[in-house]
Amino acid sequence: MEIRQRWLMVAVGLGILLNPLNSSMIAVAIARLQQVYALDFATVSWILFSFYITSAIAQPVMGKASDLFGRKRIFLVGLVIAGIASLLAPFSATFGWLLVCRIGQSIGTSMVVAVGIAIVRHHVTEKQGTALGVLSLFQSTAAAIGPFIGGVLIHWWDWPSIFFVNLPFALASFLLVWKMIPRDEPSMCVSRQLSLRQWIALLDIPGIALFTAGLVALLIGFFQAKSAGPLAYGNVILGGIGLVILAVFIRHELRVPSPFLPLRAFTKYRAMTWVHIQFVLVNVVFYAIFFGLPVYLQTVRHVSELHTGLLMLSLGLGSLIASPLAGRWIDKSGPRPALLVSAVLMLFGAVWLAMLNPASPVISVCVALAAFGVSNGLNSVGMQAALFRSTPKEIIGVATGLFMTARYAGTILASLLVGLILQAKGVVLFAAVLFLLALSLLFINGRRKSLGQPRES
Repeated sequence: MEIRQRWLMVAVGLGILLNPLNSSMIAVAIARLQQVYALDFATVSWILFSFYITSAIAQPVMGKASDLFGRKRIFLVGLVIAGIASLLAPFSATFGWLLVCRIGQSIGTSMVVAVGIAIVRHHVTEKQGTALGVLSLFQSTAAAIGPFIGGVLIHWWDWPSIFFVNLPFALASFLLVWKMIPRDEPSMCVSRQLSLRQWIALLDIPGIALFTAGLVALLIGFFQAKSAGPLAYGNVILGGIGLVILAVFIRHELRVPSPFLPLRAFTKYRAMTWVHIQFVLVNVVFYAIFFGLPVYLQTVRHVSELHTGLLMLSLGLGSLIASPLAGRWIDKSGPRPALLVSAVLMLFGAVWLAMLNPASPVISVCVALAAFGVSNGLNSVGMQAALFRSTPKEIIGVATGLFMTARYAGTILASLLVGLILQAKGVVLFAAVLFLLALSLLFINGRRKSLGQPRES
């Protein structure tokens, strides 16, 4: 990889780490925010949910915008929005204003993530697996050490510091991207002479509105699925309404000439569709471990919060070690072997979890965590490489955005899996479900001999 491309990777990496950093770092601030704003846990937890819901919606929207208006432009605007939101958040007089800033932060970082991978797709033409390994290293590192950084910052400088810490990353990424990434090709930027009606049709504003409404209703229904009493029925109805709206959205997208999501392309490029399905399943498994193992360690094994954090480091370290190695491997052999090995490691980790009993040493949990961590490192690079191979360049922005939405869908399903199975039924059934998910991933990758290369336009 040339020196210029390496600096490009650093520029993009410093930007995209903001999303996983802020989605993980805020978790340790919940208790402090409860004290500051005198709210209950259910209310304050919307500081987490709002970020996930907004990211799930914003990333494909911003991917579509980048395909129309230029990737460099959207990336830089995203950094500015994220920076402003991070600067204003500590001065929020009410929790409502903090929530607004948090949503702005999610929109800005979603613009950066959705476009950053597409930038690499266009400007790094050789050793893309290695490039993806570098990006994955930025993301995995931010996600793995986010809670630790948040804890240190809050201990020494209180909760505003977890927002201020974003500013140097955003500024450095902005300056490097401004200098290192070439201007967007003229063909990527649409004409400014279009009428309002033409703009609405080109951007597919009705499609975006339907997608947003349906996904918000569905996700809120999912997030509140464990509510008791009449509220539970209300959430079921809300989730059902979301599904109906999404069905209307699909019908709309299949009929308009310039759809927000190119659903016909997903029919045409079936390999791309399977990549997105796999990515949902991969994230269900990983985040079920990410959310579930701390619950198991603290409630069943009575491990302290500090020791739980130390044990969970084996999950993050496994990802950090595997990501750069996976990039080189994928450059030589393609993504399929790495994805097969990843599925085998998931199977091993699930079996190991099922074999644990109250007499097992607590440190033995690290074996399963390390297996899932290495698996995640292989998947982070392998799935993105598979997306590159299966997606035509003209829709890479929106496909990447939807790819990230698949991550959040997996995250949401994982949280349900933890609540409905691990906490209610125990670790053995929980491990059995993970085993079946891993087995399905092994089957999918085993059947697909080739990811297929899309025709370039």
